[in-house]
Amino acid sequence: MVAKKFEGHIALDIRDSVPNWGPYAEPTAPQGAPNVLYLVWDDIGIATWDCYGGLVDMPNMKRIADRGVRFTQFHTTALCSPSRASLLTGRNATSVGMATIEEFTDGFPGMCGRIPAETALCSEVLAERGWNTYAVGKWHMTPLEEENLAASKRHWPLGRGFERFYGFLGGEADQWYPNLVYDNHPVSQPSAPEDGYHLSKDLADKSIEFIRDAKMIAPNKPWFMYLCPGCGHAPHHVAQEWADKYRGRFDMGYEKYREIVLENQKRMGLVPENTELSPMNPYSNATSADGKPWPAQDTVRAWDSLSEDEKRLFRRQAEVFAGYLSYTDAQIGRLLDYLEESGQLDNTIIVTFSDNGASGEGGPNGSVNEMKFFNGYIDTIEESLAKLDELGSPTTYNHYSIGWAMAFNTPYKLYKRYASHEGGIADPCVMSWPAGMAARGEVRNQYLSVCDITPTVYELLGITPPDRVKNVEQRPLEGVSFRALLDDANADTGKDTQFYSMLGTRGIWHRGWFADTVHAACPSGWGHFDKDRWELFHIEQDRSQMHDLADTHPEKLEEMKALWFSEAAKYNGMPLNDLDIVSALTRYRPTYATDRDNYVYYPGSTEVGPGAALEIHGRSFALLAETTITSPDAQGVLFAHGGRLGGHTLFLQDGRLYYIYNFLGDEEQTIVSDRPVPLGDHILGVRYERHGTRADNFTPTGEAILYIDENAVGSLDNMRTQPVTFSGVGEGVCVGRDSGQSVSARYRSPFPFTGGTMRQVVADVTGKPYEDLEMAAAAAFSRD
Repeated sequence: MVAKKFEGHIALDIRDSVPNWGPYAEPTAPQGAPNVLYLVWDDIGIATWDCYGGLVDMPNMKRIADRGVRFTQFHTTALCSPSRASLLTGRNATSVGMATIEEFTDGFPGMCGRIPAETALCSEVLAERGWNTYAVGKWHMTPLEEENLAASKRHWPLGRGFERFYGFLGGEADQWYPNLVYDNHPVSQPSAPEDGYHLSKDLADKSIEFIRDAKMIAPNKPWFMYLCPGCGHAPHHVAQEWADKYRGRFDMGYEKYREIVLENQKRMGLVPENTELSPMNPYSNATSADGKPWPAQDTVRAWDSLSEDEKRLFRRQAEVFAGYLSYTDAQIGRLLDYLEESGQLDNTIIVTFSDNGASGEGGPNGSVNEMKFFNGYIDTIEESLAKLDELGSPTTYNHYSIGWAMAFNTPYKLYKRYASHEGGIADPCVMSWPAGMAARGEVRNQYLSVCDITPTVYELLGITPPDRVKNVEQRPLEGVSFRALLDDANADTGKDTQFYSMLGTRGIWHRGWFADTVHAACPSGWGHFDKDRWELFHIEQDRSQMHDLADTHPEKLEEMKALWFSEAAKYNGMPLNDLDIVSALTRYRPTYATDRDNYVYYPGSTEVGPGAALEIHGRSFALLAETTITSPDAQGVLFAHGGRLGGHTLFLQDGRLYYIYNFLGDEEQTIVSDRPVPLGDHILGVRYERHGTRADNFTPTGEAILYIDENAVGSLDNMRTQPVTFSGVGEGVCVGRDSGQSVSARYRSPFPFTGGTMRQVVADVTGKPYEDLEMAAAAAFSRD
């Protein structure tokens, strides 16, 4: 926005001067300007909600749809961060550095994870024009290595035009124990699950609070809210009574579910009458150029092949997921009720959609601990059955099996991560604005992209995309406004082309045609992109990509392939990345922890989370806690990293020193000192030396030795450690307490250290002998 020129008159005496407040007063939105609510759901396939033919009851999404329009060919990028960046900037995700999620970023223009200032977010544009701006819930547009208190906050919500923020910075959150950030600092959750806490309710409360806070002062000032509840991303956490509402709803299994929902979709006019169901495993016979098979993790097991126990488990997975969605819908309903009661609902532009298709990350069996996936493991049926009655509770980090991903994406192929197929990119989207749109309960069938939403909203608000924002020259928008569609179902938006590239998969839409490659998505490690097999579909008539026309229309395929490479060059679409999960998560990134092998953590400090905390990655390590014990009843946590589903902790209990390495929630590997900890100054620690891997050639193993000063007081051989990470959603390093869920069932968080004082904890991965580290620490301790 260009600064206004002072147009008053300045004389020697203020009595003879004429003031001009124009350059100094806050910007003011036009009289009667509408509010804007972007409501972004997570991992919701197009065949999930009842208003899209699905079997999950979403009365408040239907409430919005009945007051506006549903889009049947709305598309995202197939993944979280890219879709959100595309939404808020009005540009392709690769153009704004977000070709992937923030955890997989790399040092290239299209995948750096830093949205450039010359591609401003709509929050930055609207803040300059008189709207209050709020972000609530999931953010996932800050690089992992900048999600800490030492970082500049340049890519935190308050650094990108939002005046207030309450939610979580990363890609997912434990719904019972979330890692919350308020504005620019971490905070503790306001209550515990046993007292009724759930993140979806908390976010609805904060949304209402933020709006009310400003409306009390400036009732005519409009607001823009970006509300992202995180539902239905894993973990699928919800109280049992909500899951129980769906008892029996999914007993038919995921294959029959698809048949039922496709008939619903046809009856509701959401797909053409000739639409066919794609196969459940459309590419099970596909191999990479060097013979790698289609990933087992991306394979659906036929419902009829399941045992009765397996069917019972899989049904419950769907019931819990559905209950999670309906519960969150009810919380959104509370926000809608407030807006209606306060007279704001009719003049609020609401756009609600999912950021990608249903998620296949649960694999063929589903999961009770999704962090296993991020460490390269697949849950077994036996592990899940053991926790069948706990699904959705704080003791699980659950996800449904991949068969349900296919079902919730009916009638399409594949799922989240696959930008090559509709199951990843075709999503529900509903828009309403009763005060400015005549449409009520109507359907629109034109091809749209998430990057088209903000250009459309700008036009609705009468805003010309600005040439400068925060005095930075802007690049042109790449999305196309579909404003005309809102009043005319037959309008032409003028959109001709949409480019896709995601985790090694790729596609291109152009005037009703779609070309894609058959390539397993990251973390497949397939590579050999130059040898990919291309497919061609006339998707305007063949929505589920059933009839490959590559052989019958070779000229058209070559045209589409050339167009993909042209668009990729224009929008920073390369290089392509399909690295395996361990390689992707452990590639070099410029973190504060990079090139460090010695860390010092202090009591009373904020938890240090992923991207900044020491990640062991299966290496040898040592922990040394410099402690003074002043009471024989001293107890509590000295050091904790992680939570109940993976982590390690050093603590005092019953007079003795404990070290527990909780391996992925499966086993609490425990060492207890063979003697009490005496009064006085001590260095209490543990040393783990990696010796190799288990028979799977994957899991690091070694010996852990517990120490009181220089004395070994306990040991454990063949201790397993996690190869990648404890958590991507908080559960960071804490000293003197344990935040969130406790690492061990032996105590309840926060279990603060009492009966003495702590100076610091040294965490070391140099591989130096423990005795040398202990001597150095003791010398420093004595000088303090």
